[in-house]
Amino acid sequence: MKAVKISIICLLALLATACGSEHASEDRGTMVSIAARGEASQVPDIAKISVGVVTESEDSKQAMRDNANQMESLMDAIKKSGINKKDIQTTGVNLSPRYQYQQNKRPRITGYTARNTVSVKIRKLDELGKVLDNLTAAGANQINGPSFEIGEPAPVQAEAREKALKDAHERAEMYAKALGTKVHRIVSISETGSGGMPRPMYRAEMATMKDSASTPISPGETTLTVNLDLVYELED
Repeated sequence: MKAVKISIICLLALLATACGSEHASEDRGTMVSIAARGEASQVPDIAKISVGVVTESEDSKQAMRDNANQMESLMDAIKKSGINKKDIQTTGVNLSPRYQYQQNKRPRITGYTARNTVSVKIRKLDELGKVLDNLTAAGANQINGPSFEIGEPAPVQAEAREKALKDAHERAEMYAKALGTKVHRIVSISETGSGGMPRPMYRAEMATMKDSASTPISPGETTLTVNLDLVYELED
């Protein structure tokens, strides 16, 4: 008998829950999902370059020794340019054979190529061209870049976030007006794409080096993007 009573109580509880859920579902208004994008730009204040030394020799040890000597001069030039130690990072040291290929013969090693590359951050952009010239004069024969960054991206991201949110809200209001309703609340919001690397938008002019002038560089602007996914509830 007790088992029957317990079963009836459980059944009534389930029915009450189902009815409550049904009423809650009926009470909810129309849902609108909106994807919004905001962008904000700023002149970058950091330049990043990859610079290194490539040496060749018939002997592998000699190739590495020559590279080490030339790289030592390059590192001295980097430090004399006022670059902080924390902004200098070795990104690769490589030694590879050079082959001579002939038809119907096995490849023959004719020498070796040694490479040493470092990544350098330059925080005084007005000195970037001069730094590049100094590094070349010190023995750098491999330079890639520059790429530009914003040292403190948080305020720029905040501006982009506000623009995305404003765009989303304006579109939600537009949908509500078209449907004869009004925006009740934001049900959910999620953010993507704001924590990645800045997308550099710049124009770099690498001119032929002259004794009277340093290499001209134009950093342009860096644009950061924030993507928001929002769900709005509309009500009558």
